[in-house]
Amino acid sequence: MIQDLCGENTCDADGCERALTEPQLVFDTDAGRRAAYECACGAVTVTVVRSESTR
Repeated sequence: MIQDLCGENTCDADGCERALTEPQLVFDTDAGRRAAYECACGAVTVTVVRSESTR
């Protein structure tokens, strides 16, 4: 599921809507920033934010 990244990130696992806080892994490329969050339920959420130059 694609979430609105302008707001708060939440876990998208079935039955879990916990807020995701600090990412465990972040890396930047020319295409943008990738961040991986691990929820207390064990699910992992990855976000991708494109850089302004690739939009």
